[in-house]
Amino acid sequence: MAPAAANYYSPPTHAAPKQRGYRICDTCGAVENSSIQKFRLCGGCMTTQYCSPECQKSHWPSHKTICQHTAAQMSGAKQQPISASYPDENLVKYLRKFTSTHSSLLGWAGFQALQLKRLPANIRQNALLIELSYNPHAESLYRFSIAGTHVVPRSYVTSHDPLVAADIDRREERCRRTGGIGTLVILVQCGGISQVMPVEVDPPSKISWDLRDDWADVLRHFVESGRTDFKPISTTGRGVVYG
Repeated sequence: MAPAAANYYSPPTHAAPKQRGYRICDTCGAVENSSIQKFRLCGGCMTTQYCSPECQKSHWPSHKTICQHTAAQMSGAKQQPISASYPDENLVKYLRKFTSTHSSLLGWAGFQALQLKRLPANIRQNALLIELSYNPHAESLYRFSIAGTHVVPRSYVTSHDPLVAADIDRREERCRRTGGIGTLVILVQCGGISQVMPVEVDPPSKISWDLRDDWADVLRHFVESGRTDFKPISTTGRGVVYG
């Protein structure tokens, strides 16, 4: 089987065209084009993103509850004593950074794990759980390795926290209004700390990524190589597209 990414063995020598963005402004729904403008993350929850200060300000009244809830969880986690399930006092911050840094790779892995190109209805039933091992490395890109990946019932994520479940439902409703199939739920977990990553997904007809059975190996390869330049291969009517 050919590599899943054009730059699987080495970094690319030129910028590849980005087929779509996963960062969506939570206010206006604009899709990020990182070559023009990078979106800003909410400083409280480090999950929601905005295309402008104006969008962030106007969204605050509806975002306030889930933001303060997430920030309180992060603050509470920092008070835990160092243990096997909480090996570093900065683990929460490191996990948030990991999820943001690898958002494209994680979204692609979730799309492949749930086989959404063939079975789009899976998005409403299942989620991808990614378990990490922590490595106390000086370089941030080498602090985590993949311990395991599992497709789990979506209720595994949504049943434990009503506010998180409501936020996912809100994103899903917005996604479907604009023609998408719903919100892919990815749970990234290290010890006793976890990060929920919701990804709004286009209909399969608009997604040209090649189907891959080796997605878990690809995920492990890029994470454990400290690589952040993942560019998946897509086969389109115009030929092969990277990115």
